[in-house]
Formats: sequence, structure tokens, C-alpha cells
Amino acid sequence: MKIFIERIQKTIEREFSGKVKDLLKSVDINPNNVLVVRNNELITEEDDVKNSDSVKILSVISGG
Repeated sequence: MKIFIERIQKTIEREFSGKVKDLLKSVDINPNNVLVVRNNELITEEDDVKNSDSVKILSVISGG
């Protein structure tokens, strides 16, 4: 699986199949601080991803 992590502007390759929340845990990223896009579609941390997917982990910016 190709995983682009916006925060560090880096694409990594990783063997993974399972829930998004488990993927985020494996790369040490807090799910409350990111949006996850699979194959150009926004998904939740309860969705499944597989090795053939392309995943982007995008930083959430908030303020007020």
C-alpha cells in the first residue's frame, strides 16, 4: 500500500489490510488530527483499507 502522509510530505510503502484506525496507530498518527482519503474518496477510521489501495493522510487545520 502507498501511504502519503501530508504532515511530513512523504510517501511510504507498507503491507497492511484492516481498519483505518489500526493503520493510523501503526504509523503513530492520532486519528483526531487527520482526514483519510482512499483512492480519492474520504473515509472514516472504521472503514477498511487493503494493500491495493492508495491512501492519503491529510492534516486537519482548525482555529477560531
